[in-house]
Amino acid sequence: MASPQATETEIQTRVADLMSWMTVEEKAGQLTQYFTFPGVTEELENVETEVRAGRAGSLLFVSDAAEIDRLQHIAVEESRLGIPLLFAYDVIHGFRTAMPVPLALAASWDPSLAEDCQAIAAKEARSIGLHWAFAPMVDIARDPRWGRMIEGAGEDPFLGSAMAAAQVRGFQGDRIGAPDRVIAGPKHFAGYGASLGGRDYDEVDLSDSELWNIHFPPFKAAIEAGAGNIMSAYMGLNGVPASGNKWLLTDVLRAEWGFDGFVVTDAGAAADLETHHFAMDRPDAAVRALNAGVDMEMAPPFGGDAAFRSLPDALASGRITMDRLDEAVARVLTMKFRMGLFDAPFVDVAASERTLATAAHGDVALRAAERSAVLLRNEGGLLPLSRDIGSIAVIGPFADAARDTSGPWIFRQDDSETVTVLAGIRAAVGNGTRVDHSVGVSVPKRLHPSIFENPFLPPTPVIEVDDDAEIARSVALAQEAEVAVLVLGEAEVMIGEHASRSTLDLPGRQQELLDAVLATGTPTVLLVMTGRPLDFKGAQPTAQMMIWYPGTRGGEATANLLFGDAVPGGKLPYNWPRNIGQIPLPYAHLRSFKPEETEMRYWNEPNGPLYPFGFGLSYSSFDYANLRLSSDCIAVGQSVEVSVDVTNTGVRAAEEVVQLYIHQRYGTAARPVRELKGFNRIALAPGETRSVTFPLTPDRLRYWSSATRGWVQEPTTFDIFVGGSSQGGLATVLKVDALA
Repeated sequence: MASPQATETEIQTRVADLMSWMTVEEKAGQLTQYFTFPGVTEELENVETEVRAGRAGSLLFVSDAAEIDRLQHIAVEESRLGIPLLFAYDVIHGFRTAMPVPLALAASWDPSLAEDCQAIAAKEARSIGLHWAFAPMVDIARDPRWGRMIEGAGEDPFLGSAMAAAQVRGFQGDRIGAPDRVIAGPKHFAGYGASLGGRDYDEVDLSDSELWNIHFPPFKAAIEAGAGNIMSAYMGLNGVPASGNKWLLTDVLRAEWGFDGFVVTDAGAAADLETHHFAMDRPDAAVRALNAGVDMEMAPPFGGDAAFRSLPDALASGRITMDRLDEAVARVLTMKFRMGLFDAPFVDVAASERTLATAAHGDVALRAAERSAVLLRNEGGLLPLSRDIGSIAVIGPFADAARDTSGPWIFRQDDSETVTVLAGIRAAVGNGTRVDHSVGVSVPKRLHPSIFENPFLPPTPVIEVDDDAEIARSVALAQEAEVAVLVLGEAEVMIGEHASRSTLDLPGRQQELLDAVLATGTPTVLLVMTGRPLDFKGAQPTAQMMIWYPGTRGGEATANLLFGDAVPGGKLPYNWPRNIGQIPLPYAHLRSFKPEETEMRYWNEPNGPLYPFGFGLSYSSFDYANLRLSSDCIAVGQSVEVSVDVTNTGVRAAEEVVQLYIHQRYGTAARPVRELKGFNRIALAPGETRSVTFPLTPDRLRYWSSATRGWVQEPTTFDIFVGGSSQGGLATVLKVDALA
């Protein structure tokens, strides 16, 4: 038997030997992944039948160690060839320990932090017998109406690529099969984040320039980091469904990038080629998906027939080849050998319980929540608050909502372990400060149920109160307090998959609550719990901080930020529009033919964002000086170093995210006014100055040109900008000459 440390030659020899014993039905089974849902007896019985018959290669949504072990015993001991199962799960931002949501981790601008968080998630998941995470999601999202932007890194491909690679390293370690690690599955290939109108599952129509320059880079970075799996997307891409798109899955992914892992569809996406009216019927859908480059079908949930069950018939009729079938099977079996499943397929249930109870995992979650927060406003220096304050009114439906604090797309967290904002504040101030609480308003129900609101998952607590009475109570508490802390935003079921919105307004009567509290004149801090920009109307609180969905230790982290034990240093991973009518509003837009009117596109208000990409305040202040290049002129193909001196001019130790942007003035295509090409989060003591240096390598100066139908780096002139956001900063010029 091969071991996790076996050479690739040894593994491939063993794979070939095993495949020589397999029937066509067993081969098709290795390419089929079935859902299992707790409590759905009939579904589970059907799955067990397929496992015993060798017609299932993978299962998903099993999250109990003992149940995983039981099903694995069936596969290994009761099927003809004893091939172990791959168990997969949506490990998006933690397993038992909820980390801040991925968009929040992107706001930290700290890839090493994202790597640490996913390493903890992988360790917890692997301990219960899971082998594979359907993460990271690396789709670029420039329309905040799309709920799934919360799973990614925002709007920028450079930041997105850094976060994608870091998360892959966190999940997989230094190799596939590393102890306490799982297979990373970047998704959704490709363009899913650009769905029309921000409507989930809707079609995507992207130019080649947008695909190659914006949407492809994070996937390529994830593959270069070693990702073992890629998940294909649901939707149609330029008229061809992604899960049946041979150009995408074979020409780009395999031939262009050299990906050697396996491709799995999103849930039911192979069968849904028929739904798209792309395939004639479900057997035709299976043929089209396999021939396009899909290696494994995630079967439709809730009893849907797997399309790949028809592959033996397709082989017999000549619609697929044995070579293509064997290629896909070999990729799946290779991954099982790399993960060591043929040596150690079973679960140590007792050890898993100890791993899940590791207190140190929460320390990583705490650090991540502190580093992810983005301070948006702090007029008059209201923050940080004094611990000597006599009374605080903590108001809002999410102030003491453990489930919402953990955030969407996490299913095995223990809500009793989650520290809410209210609990964090009370623990921070102790008995010397009176802390009153009101939920303020009800949380409205969605017009359409969430796909996660089903009887097989823990229900989300519903917040329902008499809004009029509770708003009046909130006003009274605010009037009696020295400071009010409002925790507003969106319930976790209002964002994520199947959670697009047609408005960015505060849901329900939260805006009315905000206005009423502000009218009291009490100094007010607004903590925003969501994963997208929102449109706050009317008067604005003196202090505002984006805390996202901060995870298991989120309330403790928030209290540390409020009282100055931690200093906010996060930066926005997207432009924050003034209102929904501006969307999409990417910072990296092309220069118009009337650039002097950029801010006058709308006659009724400025065109620019409320807060720009890369923006975030601190309890300190920073000065940038002495921007310099190692050479003012380089040749095509050469590199240059960009350096700047950054000084902490405040009285607190703090961290700043130093950001490098470029603009190419002319070439075979027009280029965005600014593009992020480097960043570094640095810690500075009061008065300390540090020199920060960025490399500008040829790959950072090139782009995919529609004019040449390929990658180009051209002799041209670049504007170089360095600062604390995508606006302003210091500027200089770089000249790039043709090769001698």
